[in-house]
Amino acid sequence: MRRDEDATASSFPDFLVKRQIATVGTGGCAPSIAVMTADDGRTGDEAVHRFLREYREEFLRELGDWVRIASISSMPEHGADLLRSANWLTGRLREIGFPAVELWQTRDGMPAVHAAWCREPDAPTVLVYSHHDVRAVHADTWGESLPFEPQVRDGKMYGRGASDAKGQILAHLWGLRAHLAATGRDAPPVNLKLLVEGEEEIGSPHLAALLDDHREELAADLVVLSDTMMWSPQAPALCTGLRGMLSAKLQVFGPYRDVHSGAVSGAAPNPCAELCKLMAQLYDERGRVTLPGFYDRVTELSAEERDRINALPYSDADWLERTETRTVGGEDGHSVLERVWTRPAVEILAFIGGDPVGASRGAIPSVASVDLNLRLVPDQRVAEVAEQLRAWVAERISDKVDYQLDVSLEAAQEPYRTPPGHPALEALGRAMERGFGVPVAGEMRNGGGAPAQLLHTSLDAPVVFFGTGLPTDRWHDSDERVEVDMLLKGAATMAFFWPELAETLAGRRG
Repeated sequence: MRRDEDATASSFPDFLVKRQIATVGTGGCAPSIAVMTADDGRTGDEAVHRFLREYREEFLRELGDWVRIASISSMPEHGADLLRSANWLTGRLREIGFPAVELWQTRDGMPAVHAAWCREPDAPTVLVYSHHDVRAVHADTWGESLPFEPQVRDGKMYGRGASDAKGQILAHLWGLRAHLAATGRDAPPVNLKLLVEGEEEIGSPHLAALLDDHREELAADLVVLSDTMMWSPQAPALCTGLRGMLSAKLQVFGPYRDVHSGAVSGAAPNPCAELCKLMAQLYDERGRVTLPGFYDRVTELSAEERDRINALPYSDADWLERTETRTVGGEDGHSVLERVWTRPAVEILAFIGGDPVGASRGAIPSVASVDLNLRLVPDQRVAEVAEQLRAWVAERISDKVDYQLDVSLEAAQEPYRTPPGHPALEALGRAMERGFGVPVAGEMRNGGGAPAQLLHTSLDAPVVFFGTGLPTDRWHDSDERVEVDMLLKGAATMAFFWPELAETLAGRRG
């Protein structure tokens, strides 16, 4: 252990250091249907919140240290940073007291971190999933901070990964610390495992193989996925599902090479123009996607589900201010929250043609391209939507140009919904009310994607969601940030969730 790591460890409360020594050498755990009743109930709520307040600066120092590591998975030159990030996390997990911590190298991919703390043979086993890789940055567009030089201002920490998702992982770790401090326990009341991968931001291409290789070590009764957003700290909402994701790239070819427009203008095919015509047909006059059969499998919300979503405090003005999206659009007949969380969509993420940088050459380009992002909802299927896209392009594209459509099935993510009425949702709702200090305001889903369905099918376990991100956190954008109070309330929620979960499942068994 380095000298600076020794200093960090010594700044923790004595009971954390003693527990680390006492737990070395204990083994892993297997999932169990039987559970035991937690003995700490609702005692220690103020102790949890007090612990997190007192160690707030230590929490932020840790997050800042981690954010400084540029763990960008989409750029091969940052491979060493991914390894540094994984090693940073393994050190923190050992300091907390996890008796089993391992760094797993994926097949030809980036490193993942696994940890297990399993002391209760009759308790449920829970796997927490998240990721330590981050999106690429364009440093010259960061106007409020630098991406890997974290700053704390006005109750927010700025930096790439501060919210997505290093802050979410640390909220789990500090929630566990707070629970142990408040209750005097020497282990969680559930058998707790973590899987923090390093490739989520590039579509988790090696996650399926990793889950297959380590099925026994990852076996669990429940998965908690922490790579999601919350509606607001004042109106927390239970997240009950997320959309799937499919990416595609369409290239349209006109002339065999770029041609001077003065020589052929008016007679030559223009791939930019033809691509614009095609993309203009993506949506009809009602804002619905025009791919054939696109809505055939879409599961409509029940009246009760719509009511729970639309119970959240919402106004167009607040939405536009928080998301910085200028105007509201989308599919007729659905609220904004329904459109973002429960309806499918297709977006153009990049459109390139001609001379996008530098002086124009006055030439008709030979090629133009778009990057498409398709967001899917239950019960749509990635493979079927890929075929719908191929059929739509073939039917509608001009015969004056040629084209190539590449659909990225390897990095696609299926949509997922937590089984309605699952008892873990009850426990999470109660924990959120204790952590946030206000009633749960309603339900939501996550508009983005994550490998929830893959985790569910690979481990044969239901997935529930809890994240500390907010629409204002600027995920994937410049000047990413996180609300510090949101992280602390999230940590408190997790401190309360583990005993709530153990008690709830024990009651179901009893």
